[in-house]
Parts: sequence; C-alpha cells; structure tokens
Amino acid sequence: MTLRTLLAVSCLLMPLMASAHNFTTGQRVAPIGVADRGELILDSDKFSYKNWNSAMLPGKVRVVQHIAGRSSAKEKNAGLIEAIKSAKLPHDRYQTTTIVNTDDAIPGSAMFVRSSLESNKKLYPWSQFVVDSDGVVRKAWQLDEESSAIVVLDKDGKIQWAKDGALTTAEVQQVIALLHKLLN
Repeated sequence: MTLRTLLAVSCLLMPLMASAHNFTTGQRVAPIGVADRGELILDSDKFSYKNWNSAMLPGKVRVVQHIAGRSSAKEKNAGLIEAIKSAKLPHDRYQTTTIVNTDDAIPGSAMFVRSSLESNKKLYPWSQFVVDSDGVVRKAWQLDEESSAIVVLDKDGKIQWAKDGALTTAEVQQVIALLHKLLN
C-alpha cells in the first residue's frame, strides 16, 4: 500500500474509530459494578436503588451515556438525547442507560442531581438510570472528568461506536443512523 492510499483509508476509517478512552469497537465495555446507589428503580411511585453492573447491558440495542453530575456535562450531549426521543425507538428492543457520576458533581449538589434523575425516571420509566456515587465507572472506563461519554452497544452488548466528549451534529446523525441499522 502506498502512503497516500494508507492515509486515505485512515481518513475514511477515522469517524468509525472510538475516540473515547478504554473502548474498543466489537468488544464489551470493561466490566464494572455500582453498589453505592446503583440503578434507580421506580415501583408504585416509590424510588429505590439496586446494585447495577455492566453484565446487565446485553439484551437490547442501547446508548450508554456516562455523565458527570453537572449541568454542563449533561448539556454536552443533550442534542443526542433529544434526537433519540424524536426517533421514537422501540422500547422492547432499545434502551438508553444513563450513568451519572455524582462523585463528579459540584459539592453539595448530589441531592439535586438525584432529584432530577427521579423526575426523568417518572417521565421515561423505560430508560435506565444509574447513580454512581463513587465514580467507579469513570475510573474503570478511564473517562474524562466533568464530561459526557456516549457508547452505542448492539444487542449482544458489544461496542459499535463511542466518544468521550460533546458530539458534533454529524456525529449525532451518525449515532441515530447506527441505532436504526442495529434495530433492523
């Protein structure tokens, strides 16, 4: 292969490469469990938490969003979340899993972050919300602080696309197209 051909192929593959830390396309996310808080459960208008771990991810196509417990981190990929809502993906085969790192929140605000998650769980009961009070997921997945990471998983729980940081408009469109492809 000539250098020019190699460079051209590299440029074509660039958008497909995961720019997030510690994510490899075609592999599963690094195994991790959240025991302090964990998955937010809503049952008969009552909230509780149960242990959550990444082994629970296979079974549906999903977007895993890992965000710091800060509004600035939530805003980074709000465009993708709005696009997912607009896409009206089938709840029986698709799920958004939002992991919120309340260890990476403005001091004293974790209670407000959890309250916001409870409101979202009421609005979107089919979505999965995980509260990570110790930041174990961020550390295990080597994610940036004060950020938002997006990971697209196929139904087998294998990474199809990932990025740590704000998605561009083109990347949002790419993720939505990928979700439709994975669901067909």
